[in-house]
Amino acid sequence: MGHLTTFHAPHGGADFLAWRKARSGATEIIYDDGVTHRMIWRVSGANPNELRLSDALRVAVGATRVVPTLYDELKKRAIAIERIAG
Repeated sequence: MGHLTTFHAPHGGADFLAWRKARSGATEIIYDDGVTHRMIWRVSGANPNELRLSDALRVAVGATRVVPTLYDELKKRAIAIERIAG
């Protein structure tokens, strides 16, 4: 079974971010706004730093504009992603 770490928006929104480690070993980031948008990205690299990834998601989900902040936080931490769904 895979591993899942989740973060929910503290400002009363339904925004949800998570990262998971799939059975294949790939690390994925999931975003869901609770209404219409669900996006999934695959993290590039064989073994991304889980602490840096969690920090980026924690900051992003606390922002008003979650997805743009997520991109900024991942870029700051040199975490490359590719969009695979949504």
